[in-house]
Amino acid sequence: MASPSPNSRNPRRSIWPLVAIFLITLAPIVIAAVLYYVPALGFRPEGGSNYGELIHPQRPVPPAGELGLLTLEGEPFDLHSLQGKWIVMSAGPSACPESCVQKLFTLRNSHASQGKDVHRMTRIWFVLDDGPVPEQIKDAYVGTHMLRVDPARLAAWLAPQASAPDAEAALTGPMWVVDPLEHLMMEFPADADPIEVRDDLRKLLRASRIG
Repeated sequence: MASPSPNSRNPRRSIWPLVAIFLITLAPIVIAAVLYYVPALGFRPEGGSNYGELIHPQRPVPPAGELGLLTLEGEPFDLHSLQGKWIVMSAGPSACPESCVQKLFTLRNSHASQGKDVHRMTRIWFVLDDGPVPEQIKDAYVGTHMLRVDPARLAAWLAPQASAPDAEAALTGPMWVVDPLEHLMMEFPADADPIEVRDDLRKLLRASRIG
């Protein structure tokens, strides 16, 4: 009886199954790295920090009678009529100096840059005196609700920490956000970075299913 040849006793095994197993194991790591390090693919997680300061506790929109808002034409205006919208707000004197214009510009451009979500947001400028609003401001910021209000009444909601003599000063710096459920929920600092404001608003709209 012939003995088996050495080749038949120890058949040479292919390494390709091991290579395939290695590649299958490595694939999820490679895919995850590509998705993370190529932001253009849209899968990289965004940072969790906010530029604006979250307000705790959130403060509800006051009844219309507490604010006494008036349009530039002298008609009463109720903030509750904007329920269901994200509202971005600033305040300033009717003459609207450069710092006031910068805030109006920031909020208008942040709003306009929201793409398909632009309809979910609206803008308010609170006018803190009875003076005339320049026509240039009216023309440049069409679409912004321009509402006259007594500074002390507005500060009771937006800046309750401010004393009565300091009410107007406390209102002319920040910008604010009200959510669609009518809660004051975020404040941006004076001289806020327009890009950071835009990005914060974009995050809010993307994360929210309301409004």
